Amino acid sequence: MSTRQAIFPADRHELYKLHRYSAAIKSGDLLFVSGQVGSLGDGSPEPNFEAQVRLAFANLEATLKAGGCSLNDIVDVTTFHTDPENQFPTILKVKDEIFPESPYPNWTALGVNWLAGFDFEIKVIARVAKKAT
Repeated sequence: MSTRQAIFPADRHELYKLHRYSAAIKSGDLLFVSGQVGSLGDGSPEPNFEAQVRLAFANLEATLKAGGCSLNDIVDVTTFHTDPENQFPTILKVKDEIFPESPYPNWTALGVNWLAGFDFEIKVIARVAKKAT
């Protein structure tokens, strides 16, 4: 029977405490990462959009690392955008830096009208690498 293990990156707890959720849940060999946003240390949004997207990816990477994964272990990506038509060129620019070559993870992008004060959110599922024995 698989158990759920809550995962939190170092120094990233304000939003998790405020909204009462885990950064990620490890279950078996999968890591389910909650939506990561471009939050500053106090939980407030980074005001510059491109910097907010980059910070969301940095927060994602820290959560993956805490769960024993890396960006290369991602198999499924869902992103949320408050103004997709105008934001997508910036998001693609950053995404192409993060995932520069195939195989790319699958990706679903959704336009939304509210992200608790943020303009971009990314959630993923990653496979936890098995440790050599």
